Amino acid sequence: MPVAEQPAARRILALHLPRFVAEGFGEGPLLVWRQDGARRLVVAADAAAEALGIRHGQPLADAQAIAPAVRAEAETPAAHAARLDALALWALRFTPLVAPDPPDGLLLDITGCAHLSGGEQALLDRTIGGLAALGHAAQGAVAGTPEAAAALARADVGRSIPPGGEAAALALLSPALLRLPDAVVSALSRVGLRSVGDVLDQPRGPLARRFGAGLTALLDAATGRSATPIRPIRPPPDLSAGRDLAEPILTREAIDALVALLLPELCTALDRAGRGLRRLTLRAHRVDGTVQEIAIGAGAATRDARHLGRLLQQRLERLEPGFGFDRIALLAEWTEPLATGQRAIGAAAEDLAPLLDRLSQRVALWRARPRPGHWPERAVERVPPQQAVAAPPGWTARPRPVRLLRRPDPVEAMALLPDAPPRRILWRGAWRMVDAAEGPERIEPEWWRDTPGRPARDYYRIACAGGLRLWLCAVGHGAARRWFVHGVDA
Repeated sequence: MPVAEQPAARRILALHLPRFVAEGFGEGPLLVWRQDGARRLVVAADAAAEALGIRHGQPLADAQAIAPAVRAEAETPAAHAARLDALALWALRFTPLVAPDPPDGLLLDITGCAHLSGGEQALLDRTIGGLAALGHAAQGAVAGTPEAAAALARADVGRSIPPGGEAAALALLSPALLRLPDAVVSALSRVGLRSVGDVLDQPRGPLARRFGAGLTALLDAATGRSATPIRPIRPPPDLSAGRDLAEPILTREAIDALVALLLPELCTALDRAGRGLRRLTLRAHRVDGTVQEIAIGAGAATRDARHLGRLLQQRLERLEPGFGFDRIALLAEWTEPLATGQRAIGAAAEDLAPLLDRLSQRVALWRARPRPGHWPERAVERVPPQQAVAAPPGWTARPRPVRLLRRPDPVEAMALLPDAPPRRILWRGAWRMVDAAEGPERIEPEWWRDTPGRPARDYYRIACAGGLRLWLCAVGHGAARRWFVHGVDA
């Protein structure tokens, strides 16, 4: 009997950006300051500024007195968060599970994919080097839990911790590296617990009673006794195909050639999995760290590379290569079961689906599906054009106009009697004589949905001189009666 394959141990790569600011550090020296009450404090400085004596937490006035040539910029929290999200998107080239770790970190779940980059240490070096090329100094570590990996990255350990070794690796670190509240760190220090190992050696009951259950919960998560999920910035795709490029590509011809190479690869993977694609996203990584995405949808599950290629061709002109793309990936973000050789519902539907998909890339396509409802505007709903529709019993018992106006047009009407059909109407700037009228058809409010006291409607089908046929709605009685055109017949 074959032995069941054991799931791979969880591996998290954490990146810490100790001098992180939204725009990165380019030509220095540069410092970033933040308003803290009445004071302005330095919150980040590049290496050139630090060499001149600038330090984190220093008053801005002191920093400018020490090094007046250093450029000072105010911190922008919104841009800061947006840049961290952008770096998380950049890191999707390494794994589909990436989460920002505010205020200055990233978490990458590299379980099962580190071998694609030559191992965990090689992947760690690659991510740090990539961030450095984007202007961000970074420190990193790999461990089995997000908390341990992040703490080791902040300590600048720069290595991969084997599974189960988190407690030993954290033992010599300060509890502050676990991002405990300052009050808890100070309280631990006062009783002589100045390292994580000191805290781990204490009985858990008294520790929780004195310092709170949050401390023991964090220690359990960091050492692997409990699992903490990360919240990826993008949900992982069902399947994907991508290429890292040694030389960035700029031209449309090169992009087309790479897409033509990746699509059959993705469709082969879909075929092996017995899946069909409903939504495909092309993710293009630029050399400046920004990520561009274009998406296409299919009305029915498909793995026809030629058809998907035609749909993508209509969207590829939206890409802006800038200085070039160094990675392009195709992501199957929505798939459905599709057996080998399975056809759509009928040959006609299978032939129509590619046409509908191509048209839907340019215009919004839908079809009307009947649903139970008395008010005309509630009697139909929009559904995808490929979806089958069936009329509820009695839905076609009374005639309805070919086109229902989105907003009924108010009209002026002249009638022989207050509650009689009109003989003339003023609609869209012209008086029109009514040759024939049929009605009224009274429609009462839907008491289970409408507000109490809503008036009923009387509908008339009228034929005007010249062949125009309208569906008129009357609300109210006598002199207070108001008229509207609600529909138009052919």
